[in-house]
Amino acid sequence: MSNVLYDTIGPRGQRKVQWWTAAIVVALAAIFYAVYHRLEQRGQVSAELWSILLNRDLQLLLLEGLVAALKAAAVATILSLLAGMVLAAGRISEHAWVRLPIRAWIEVFRSVPLLLLIFFVYLGAPAIGINVPTFWSLVIGLALYNSAIVADIIRAGLLALPRGQREAGRALGLSRNQTLRVILIPQAVRQMLPTLVSQMVTVLKETALGFIIGYTELLRNGRVAVEFLGGDYAIPVYTGVAVIYISICLLLSLLATELSRRTAARGPLRPPHTGG
Repeated sequence: MSNVLYDTIGPRGQRKVQWWTAAIVVALAAIFYAVYHRLEQRGQVSAELWSILLNRDLQLLLLEGLVAALKAAAVATILSLLAGMVLAAGRISEHAWVRLPIRAWIEVFRSVPLLLLIFFVYLGAPAIGINVPTFWSLVIGLALYNSAIVADIIRAGLLALPRGQREAGRALGLSRNQTLRVILIPQAVRQMLPTLVSQMVTVLKETALGFIIGYTELLRNGRVAVEFLGGDYAIPVYTGVAVIYISICLLLSLLATELSRRTAARGPLRPPHTGG
């Protein structure tokens, strides 16, 4: 393996790395033991408390919340991708009257905190006589925020494509919009697919913000369970919720890694066949 950006570590440097690694491991183990010992003194690691995770009613409640979170994430993801592709196409338009407003739109919704967008939809829509359910308040807020990010991701993919791709589309007799829709965007999405999947992991975690407006997703159902069972069960229940989030996000991250590996294995993109 070639080391272009850094020098190879010598024997002295390797010993330092080993010592620092060992010191960090020991420090983390000490912190973990101190936390565990503290919890044990307070009776928070007893089998009676943690056996609540095997309770069927609790499992069904968390499963219901997980399904609601996945549903919101799926709808928000589809809307974000569709809107992101349209915004990315407009962002590279040759016409300033198209490009500049879309650039302003992307900058605004990328800069506004996601929670504020959700509040705008949930509390602002009733002010003009439109009642938006909590599900759609969460989904619309997620879609507005993430579509701006997805647009930048796809735009980066479009700009990374070889110029010959556009010329090939023109040689086939396609208009600029047809070239963009049929040739460029599909390849840009393919090229940026691992990054897009990673962004979808973020969307899934962001569904937990639905808790603030009363949407019954996974975190809110965990809170309902803690309120019913009592505060002593908070750590086991929230640990169970965290494990579910980690498991789902880990699966999506593995999918992104696999897509990245396959994309790299296919090699650089080549212009489409233009011969008759």
